[in-house]
Amino acid sequence: MNAADGGEGVALRQGRRLPPAVADALVGARFLPVWIATAVLLAVAAVIAPAALQSTSWAFVLPYMTILAIAAVGQMLVIMQAGIDLSTAGVISLCGNVLVGVSNNTDSRLALGILASVGVGALVGLANGVLVAVVRLNPLIVTLATGQIALAWSVRYNREVAANPNVPPALSSWAGHKPLGISAVFWAGAALTLLVALALRYTAAGRRFQAVGANQRAAWMAGLHVRTHVAFAYAAAGALYGAAAVLLGALRISIDPAFGASYLLAPIAAVVIAGAALSGGLASATSTWVAALALTFLTQMLLILGLSTALQFIVFGAAIIVGMLVSGDRVASLLGRLQRTIETTAGTRPEVKEDTS
Repeated sequence: MNAADGGEGVALRQGRRLPPAVADALVGARFLPVWIATAVLLAVAAVIAPAALQSTSWAFVLPYMTILAIAAVGQMLVIMQAGIDLSTAGVISLCGNVLVGVSNNTDSRLALGILASVGVGALVGLANGVLVAVVRLNPLIVTLATGQIALAWSVRYNREVAANPNVPPALSSWAGHKPLGISAVFWAGAALTLLVALALRYTAAGRRFQAVGANQRAAWMAGLHVRTHVAFAYAAAGALYGAAAVLLGALRISIDPAFGASYLLAPIAAVVIAGAALSGGLASATSTWVAALALTFLTQMLLILGLSTALQFIVFGAAIIVGMLVSGDRVASLLGRLQRTIETTAGTRPEVKEDTS
């Protein structure tokens, strides 16, 4: 299994020998650090930046972390298939411009604009999937190239078609609603993330998707269509990028040239910090959501502290490195090696014969 050192393969093999609760604990250990780190971050903020925990701060953090979380969940699907997607920023920019271009700032065309935005994202993702899964090109190079192409088309589309950069009033008005005191953007993103999490965990298609990511060769021998699953991962990721573009447009109201530029590497960081292995296999949509919350809250806390832009980048980068050092993937790997050592020691222990004399 290609993710054995990442922990899930070890845990799955151990599941045949260990009690189910212990096996589940070994698998789930990879996702625990991000929850602990987020709790520690909130505790630190309460001491050095209490303003970051006020309602006005959360009014900014929750909707924007939702957008990062949706993009990160899309990235998670790709990483579960041992891939990587660097087209995120370009796709979000293109989808945002398609949204305003198709809707033309009219509420009657809003639904069509949303469908076009999500559809364009899915098409770009499908192109990535075909080039990676069928043509067998390097995903890093492919997605970087398609991201640049999408960004170029975004600029051209903005100049020639999307003359009015504003989203329809109905969309921005919807984003201003606050059910239970929290932005509607948050609730929409939470529902979408929950849908992905339930589909991966409780449907046969979701379990097959995870099995292909954990070991493509074994999945192929079992009769699963590996290339189809890989292509689907990129297409689904593109659709989620389109959804993130719609939510981001609802918050920003106007689509500017820098639209989506901040979502190039942050989604990847969120997925890795959440405990997913870059070699593919298991991942958690809810833990990815928490990682997106931690990254967005950290940015807000640094702004409140008044750090310079340079120091903000230094602290943010250092936090990502620390998060990866203590990520669940590394924790699960350590637990797996420890368990193998214990089993090896137990297996070589000499038998004690009973004295019957």
